[in-house]
Amino acid sequence: MSTAAVDSVQSSVDQEIRRIRQLQADGQYAQALQAAQELSSQAPDRYEAVYLTARAQRYLGHIDDALRTLERLEQDRPLYSRLHEERGHCYVVMRDAPRAIDALLRAVNINPALPSSWNLLNGLYRMIGDDANAATAASHVATLKRLAPDVVLATGHFSDGELDPAEQIIRAYLLKVGNDIEAMRLLARIGLARGVFDDADLLLEAVLKVAPEYRAARYDYACVLFERHLYQRAYEQIEQLLAADPDHLDYRTLYASASVGLGEHDRAITLYQKLLLDAPGAADAHLSLAHALKTQGRQAEAIDAYRAATVARPSFGDAYWSLANLKTYRFPDEEIDRMRMVEASASTPLIDRYHLCFALGKAFEDRGDFAQSWHYYERGNTLKRSESRYRAEIIETNTRRQVEVCTREFFSDRAHVGDPSPDPIFIVGLPRAGSTLLEQILASHSQVEGTQELADVPRIVQELQGREPDLDDPRYPGALADLQPEDFRRLGEKYLRDTRIYRGNKPFFIDKMPNNFRHLGLIHLMLPNAKIIDARREPMACCFSNLKQLFANGQEFTYSIEDIARYYRTYLDLMQHWDAVLPGRVLRVHHEDVVDDLEGSVRRILDFCGLPFEPGCLQFHKTERSVRTASSEQVRRPIFRDGLDQWTNYAPYLGSLKDGLGDALLRYRSDNQ
Repeated sequence: MSTAAVDSVQSSVDQEIRRIRQLQADGQYAQALQAAQELSSQAPDRYEAVYLTARAQRYLGHIDDALRTLERLEQDRPLYSRLHEERGHCYVVMRDAPRAIDALLRAVNINPALPSSWNLLNGLYRMIGDDANAATAASHVATLKRLAPDVVLATGHFSDGELDPAEQIIRAYLLKVGNDIEAMRLLARIGLARGVFDDADLLLEAVLKVAPEYRAARYDYACVLFERHLYQRAYEQIEQLLAADPDHLDYRTLYASASVGLGEHDRAITLYQKLLLDAPGAADAHLSLAHALKTQGRQAEAIDAYRAATVARPSFGDAYWSLANLKTYRFPDEEIDRMRMVEASASTPLIDRYHLCFALGKAFEDRGDFAQSWHYYERGNTLKRSESRYRAEIIETNTRRQVEVCTREFFSDRAHVGDPSPDPIFIVGLPRAGSTLLEQILASHSQVEGTQELADVPRIVQELQGREPDLDDPRYPGALADLQPEDFRRLGEKYLRDTRIYRGNKPFFIDKMPNNFRHLGLIHLMLPNAKIIDARREPMACCFSNLKQLFANGQEFTYSIEDIARYYRTYLDLMQHWDAVLPGRVLRVHHEDVVDDLEGSVRRILDFCGLPFEPGCLQFHKTERSVRTASSEQVRRPIFRDGLDQWTNYAPYLGSLKDGLGDALLRYRSDNQ
């Protein structure tokens, strides 16, 4: 179906929903019910039709039918506030005050912009003699009355995850009235939800200039800075909030998370532990504490914290996956049975289900049941891919543009631009290709600082892309041709300044963001003396390792066989281009070579980086440092071979991967230096 046809169908459905709402407003409940039920069968993905069905059933007095309809809606959309509000209305009709209060509280906890729910809560609390909670509900009613109706309406849409109507309403309102701090804050929150961090940053800065004591806006601002990986600035904002309210759990949680971002893991551990003394049932805090403990190599304590998270929230898929992601943990029978039961439950949210699938894939892999293991890995990838917007052609377009723009002549005309500092060592490639091992080897050298996967180069790329980039016709990398020599020096200085916070006093530091291979032209221009190492792994082993890995964020190309095969081929194409236009600029290190000849590989890497040989680099597993990637436990052990051919256990299921990789199976070695 064409885009125009899809839009036409969508418009027709929207028009029918508006008609049903009008029928209900006019008291024509039977007609509204019939129309809503027909629309539910014609457009089963439109949850509003199911909600309107339940609402019409209540108006007609069919309370049991309405509750069954709402139960069906909850399976698909458990965080839709209006279904809980409608359930509250049903219980009010049934004169069941306790269940009505519970349902309405669920509604307003999801969506605080529900005047009807707050009004009902006010009345119900007064009816049962709970004056304190009645006063709280009444204050919320008063707050909503002070806000512009458009802001309340848009906030309701936003809270229910309906970002498009929320943004349309609030933008139109701001165009009409000019500045309104509540509307500006809401638009910033929509930007934060969409990942448009620059706009959110500017809006919240403007709000805080007008209302510097507006704590909710300052907290949102700290969240935006955190998402932009500007951890020091986020940290400073949270300190202001904590000075005013030191016991606020959200402030304390973000404060600890910012400490992790800054690499202050010991401080983060202390903050999480104190937080859990006040909120022992906070499953997310248990999880974050466990991550920090794992990063510090305190595995036994991390396991206890992960298990505490599963006790606090039995369906917490991320906690089970994190146990599996330790790589050394083995699930007992009772945990596997519990995970399978929760994963199979229709009430388990999608995010928990795919985390559980990846954990079960690892659990059965450890037991040698590769058929059952692949069943769960494949299911987990399918579920995860279903919520992804990844488009392989965007990466391929970027690669084609890099080849067109970044020619040998292009670099020759821009020789000696950028900041001359030799400090950074970039390790690039695909995830799961051995980059963490190379980082650990280099970080075992007395002159090299290990940091983490730094987001600074991608952030510079975002700035070059501009706001609201056209992904099909992007400004970058073409924008590189418009920059002057002083611009590249400025970008290099900015990179070094912004990454300073992750460093100690050692002269060199590592940035192992793998996806930076797509930006080696930019890196060369802004930091011409930086070292670049390409960590490469045999394609079947590398791609399979990605298919069984659930990443905390990003790396959306890893959740289908077709996507990962295309990405690997694109990676080879682009690295071959960099070798051609920047000969000798990149050192290629094959993971298999490091495993087969550790000392020879280490000497080769150190020579390339201009570093003297140190025996400690061969004893990398003894180096105590924070490691945040999925290989954190593996690099704390001596070199091992057992992962090289692991994929062969799954060979019966990977025929399409081999076909998709094609000549990459040979080519990954053919362009070796």
